[in-house]
Amino acid sequence: MTRAHLDKKPAEVQAMFDDVARRYDVTNDVLSLGQDRRWRRQVLDAVGPKPGELVLDLAAGTGTSSQPFRDRGATVVPCDFSVGMLQVGKHAKPHLPFVAGDGTRLPFADDTFDAVTISFGLRNIVDADAGLRELLRVTRRGGRIVVCEFSSPTWAPFRTAYIEYLMKALPAVARAVSSAPDAYVYLAESIRAWPDQAGLASRLQQAGWGGVEWRNLSGGIVALHRATKP
Repeated sequence: MTRAHLDKKPAEVQAMFDDVARRYDVTNDVLSLGQDRRWRRQVLDAVGPKPGELVLDLAAGTGTSSQPFRDRGATVVPCDFSVGMLQVGKHAKPHLPFVAGDGTRLPFADDTFDAVTISFGLRNIVDADAGLRELLRVTRRGGRIVVCEFSSPTWAPFRTAYIEYLMKALPAVARAVSSAPDAYVYLAESIRAWPDQAGLASRLQQAGWGGVEWRNLSGGIVALHRATKP
């Protein structure tokens, strides 16, 4: 692992996502072999938004993950720290109320949202534990969180092959389809350095969330963690 890539400053990470914004959704679709669309449906079902509920979609990027919540009748607020992502999203989905925000200092009052969710963005918050506490702060008592994040494949031989794909094939594919392929070296390394399912569950509990549970998707490549605010 190239430690220098993971030691990027917040401004550098923000600039990196600004650079990849233009072709971000297309690149994700290619790199995940289309699995990202299924993962988004699983997140939607895990959150279970009801008409009239207020949902925060943190690290929403261009709003692709946010639109389904609106389609279910909820009021969704897409929030991201990348202005470049928000600009691309606002151009494509002007009806969504995009908000710029730092995951460790969210621009919302205490006890605002019925549900909060973050997909593939928690590991990019400079202090993920502070981010989990901040999400707890803005969630109403009894509200829920769903975290969709890359995790650790449960079958050892597949896990080895997956790591090889991350570190070798993923950057190569990104060079063919991404607007900023070098960013995917950082992303691959951040995935490999991220805690496994039990590790993330422990961090949710330490942040104050209760009833933590998780479910593996795609053999553990991705895990859905769900919890509630006591």
